Amino acid sequence: MSGLTPDHPGPQGLRHRLLKSTANVGAATLLSRLSGLGRDLVIARVFGAGAATDAFFVAFRIPNFLRRLFAEGSFALAFVPLLAEYRARGDRAALRDLLDATSGVLLAALLLITAAAMLGARYVIMVFAPGFIDDPQQWRLAGDLLRLTFPYLLLISLTALAAGILNTFGRFFLPALTPVLLNLSLIAAALAAHAWFTIPVTALAAGVAVAGALQLAFLMPSLIRLGLLPRPRWRPGHEGVRRILRLMLPTLFGSSVAQINLLIDTLLASLLLTGSVSWLYYADRLLEFPIGVFGVALATVTLPALARHHANGEMEHGRRTLAWGIRWVWVIGLPAAFGLGLLAERILTALFAYGEFSAPDAALSAWAVIAYAPGLPAFLLIKSLAPAYYARQDTQTPVKIAVAALLANMVLNLAFLALGLGLFTTPADGSLLHRLGTTPGLHAALALASSSSAWLNAGLLWRGLERRGLTPEARGLAWVFARAGAASLVMAAGLTWATPQFAGWFQAGAAWRIGALAVLVAGGALLYLSAARLFGLRPADLREPD
Repeated sequence: MSGLTPDHPGPQGLRHRLLKSTANVGAATLLSRLSGLGRDLVIARVFGAGAATDAFFVAFRIPNFLRRLFAEGSFALAFVPLLAEYRARGDRAALRDLLDATSGVLLAALLLITAAAMLGARYVIMVFAPGFIDDPQQWRLAGDLLRLTFPYLLLISLTALAAGILNTFGRFFLPALTPVLLNLSLIAAALAAHAWFTIPVTALAAGVAVAGALQLAFLMPSLIRLGLLPRPRWRPGHEGVRRILRLMLPTLFGSSVAQINLLIDTLLASLLLTGSVSWLYYADRLLEFPIGVFGVALATVTLPALARHHANGEMEHGRRTLAWGIRWVWVIGLPAAFGLGLLAERILTALFAYGEFSAPDAALSAWAVIAYAPGLPAFLLIKSLAPAYYARQDTQTPVKIAVAALLANMVLNLAFLALGLGLFTTPADGSLLHRLGTTPGLHAALALASSSSAWLNAGLLWRGLERRGLTPEARGLAWVFARAGAASLVMAAGLTWATPQFAGWFQAGAAWRIGALAVLVAGGALLYLSAARLFGLRPADLREPD
């Protein structure tokens, strides 16, 4: 007997399992993104962009913020390594004891937080969206919606606990698939349930709560089969619970940076023209598609390779892996940024501009996409550069850099808003709040600030690696950047020349819009690839490092 078991495979089996797990998670993530796009298409068509959708997106974003911060952020980062340690000890009773104590303390804390938030819902809205206070009806609606959405935090946090258990035991696919249930629940609420409510958008808030219950129930059978279904017990003094709490404190700060940045944008958007929160939301969703599919995949692939090279002292191999990731960012990110910027209004019109989502909504959302587009390569670079720190078990430096970028984003938000007000209004037009709330297009200033701070983040990550002697040779990267950039410019010129007059798009049917968009995207991609080859960019330049 070799002594190998299914839980402890040999090197070849481990590689096979990692490849299989990566493929499963990638497939589930892609399915989640596609269903999320479908969700947004349906919400835009049924509800459009206005005061009611602004209220819902804020009411949904608050528990979603806390979910990413606690459940899938600091808690997961603290709980999963500790659970893996307990599993490695081989003491099944101790492991079950940890699960029971952790789930009991987590459940008690969540019940308390949820009850407090539901009782003080309107005060919570005052903190996260102060601009709603000027419209009592919208403020009350947002508070009512928050009472429905906030239980999602409790349910999805317990789902994250279940997912952490399953991932620790090598079950990745089902936990990665749970976001699809949220998307399907919201689609069903928008299409079938909105007529049941006096205020139709309330159906979406109810759909969020239902989705949380579905996601938790979805993972229960797998826990039962493993014999690891927790039995919650109030044991805050348990050694494992205390360790989790200690580990959560530093990761809590690191996990919060991006979420705080998002909430600041939401807070400021609530002060702007009605619909600004929704326009930013739809623009952000377009940007998140390439980041969520390509950026996350890039980080997932490079992190273990970089960690292995660091453990073996193979600095040159580490530099090659990092260079490989950056080359892919240039080759994918640059044309994607040009394409999003040039086709923003056409994409939004083809995908979203039906029913309640009007042509002006598509145009105003497009302003935000155009402002976000220059930052797309930077967002992807962050996904490529940050793993080089994590591979060396350096989590503090990326957090410090993220904090610097967050502060810069806050300053830039105010600076770009002030610039917009100075260009389009005068003090004689009324008070500052009145000018903010009546001037079209100011939401794009928030998107431009996010793009600018992303480049600062990426630049500081690069400089930190450069000081440690970990960056690849810059000349080779500049060679790929120049050729990919030149090919992107050729593509941009071709799209500008080939794009038909936009006035007829909104009057055309869905099939014509989507067909025309598909032709433009396919033609632009073909032109980019042809130009890249003409300028000397070859597939060999993108092959995996040795």
